[in-house]
Amino acid sequence: MAWNQPGNNGQDRDPWGGSKNDGGNSGGNNNNGNNNNRGGRDQGPPDLDDIFRKLSKKLGGLGGKGTGSSNSGNPRAPMGGKVVGLAVAAVVVIWAASGFYTIKEAERGVVTRFGKFSHLVQPGLNWKPTFVDEVTPVNVESVRELAASGVMLTSDENVVRVEMNVQYRVTNPEEYLFNVTNADDSLRQATDSALRAVIGKYSMDKILTEGRTIIRTDTQKVLDETIKPYKMGLTVLDVNFQAARPPEEVRAAFDKAIAAREKEQQSIREAEGYVNKVQPEANGKAQRILEDAKAYKDKTILEAQGDVGRLALLLPEYKASPQITRERLYLETMEHVLENSRKVLIDDKSNNLMVLPLDQLMRGGKSGTTTTPSTDMDSASPAPSVTKPSSNVDLSGDSVMDQRRANAQRNDTNRQGGE
Repeated sequence: MAWNQPGNNGQDRDPWGGSKNDGGNSGGNNNNGNNNNRGGRDQGPPDLDDIFRKLSKKLGGLGGKGTGSSNSGNPRAPMGGKVVGLAVAAVVVIWAASGFYTIKEAERGVVTRFGKFSHLVQPGLNWKPTFVDEVTPVNVESVRELAASGVMLTSDENVVRVEMNVQYRVTNPEEYLFNVTNADDSLRQATDSALRAVIGKYSMDKILTEGRTIIRTDTQKVLDETIKPYKMGLTVLDVNFQAARPPEEVRAAFDKAIAAREKEQQSIREAEGYVNKVQPEANGKAQRILEDAKAYKDKTILEAQGDVGRLALLLPEYKASPQITRERLYLETMEHVLENSRKVLIDDKSNNLMVLPLDQLMRGGKSGTTTTPSTDMDSASPAPSVTKPSSNVDLSGDSVMDQRRANAQRNDTNRQGGE
């Protein structure tokens, strides 16, 4: 349907309820001036300047004393419009200035737009539209600590009080704020659960003594596995096993048990020290005995080989003169046997065997007394008399053996001359 029908007496009808010649007052249309300037039939888009001008007029009318929509006759209406415009501009400036904020070096800003996560902002000066974006700074460099403690049951059905400290850091601010309700509280609950699970696998003695390192490692491993599916945005840096002690009611008994265990360990260390001290000495003595035995063996073998060689050299002489060689070997053997003896046996080719105690004779000779030697003879034979030896008589064993050897050589010479 056409808006301007022919035969309308030159009056085109406005689709907004007004006509081109009614001055813009019919149908509540205030666009009369604009329509008159457009030639009556121009239906293009509205002018933005005209819209802002009309808005300023309305705001000026509200600021004046008149009650009409157009108070052109009121001289204070333009002044009121300017005041309102300045107020609006001041509000806009304040709103824009309030959007500036600063993020510290160790923090990251989490921006939410109308309550929904938008993006992360880096440290420095930033701007956000107030009442539209909200920024929550999250420290991602500081190391946070969380303490966990409690009375727990061990594998041997004993009760022990354990204290542990967990060090962690925020690595993902978005997950830290939005994936769980309270990431710190969730981590505390997970730590308590992991610690109780690990303590329940070990006996009380091991927890109180040498199992501290194992419990610390196992607790950190279980804690990492527990918080991984929840994506809390946290990273556990270290788990410190601070203290483990029995309840106060039985603490005295456990202190005595620990003291006894320490004394046991001290005794073991002392025994190990004694072993380390004695064993090298025993090994040295054993090695020395082995070396002495080896030397004695080598010495005996060499001496035997020397005796064999010497007998091999004496064999031709023995075949030539058996009696003389036999007697000489006998004398050498007796000389070797009796060289350290202080008594000398003298055979004078008779039935009497005289025993001379040379040690007593020598001591008596020094003191100037005469000692009568004991005799061992047949009862029918008269006892020979022994007088004090003269000063030129040598009663040593070597002299007697030399005389014996000289007599043997003399008899050998006489025998050879008779032959």
